[in-house]
Amino acid sequence: MMGKRQRLIELRALADNDLDEVMEIEPVAFGNHHWSRQSFVNELDNRLGQYYAAVDASTGQLVGYSGFWLIGDEAHITTLAVHPDCRRKRIGEVLLINNILTARQAGAKWLTLEVRVSNEKAQNLYFKFGFKNLGIRRHYYQDNSEDALVLWTENILRPEFLGLLNERVDSVRRLIKVDWMAPLEFESPYSLAEELHIPEEKRA
Repeated sequence: MMGKRQRLIELRALADNDLDEVMEIEPVAFGNHHWSRQSFVNELDNRLGQYYAAVDASTGQLVGYSGFWLIGDEAHITTLAVHPDCRRKRIGEVLLINNILTARQAGAKWLTLEVRVSNEKAQNLYFKFGFKNLGIRRHYYQDNSEDALVLWTENILRPEFLGLLNERVDSVRRLIKVDWMAPLEFESPYSLAEELHIPEEKRA
């Protein structure tokens, strides 16, 4: 029996002319307290920000977007959203892998983010990529005063993390064909024996 045909996803920088489609996804993904259009305009001009679009190559439809701030050697994921019709199709994983690769290329060693304590689906995505819960920000979300989990990766240059990342990439490749925006190939500067866990000062 023939396998499933790979879906072709194009990754590129998010642009102002994507914002009509972004604003169709945003309230569905994040509810009443979602970013405004002006927030995205501001973020696209933010020198610390890097934002990316995932587009279905066969239709030209924006199927998701994500981005992060790069501050020193830390990449803080600020948003990641998938079109409601495209959920459970590995688009979120594509966006997260792209964040990791582009952040690494830009000099990041760590990735972090906040996620609602009630959002188990998002948490499970990040946990698959080795993120760990290192604290809680109380009443972080203004719309309902919900707490946020503070998630961190280990050092993304470590061999252990690279092995996990490669496993996730191989899993996605079975269903999706994508040209990544930064190289997959990377030689760790560290040995497996070195202890390079999350420094105490990075913990919440």
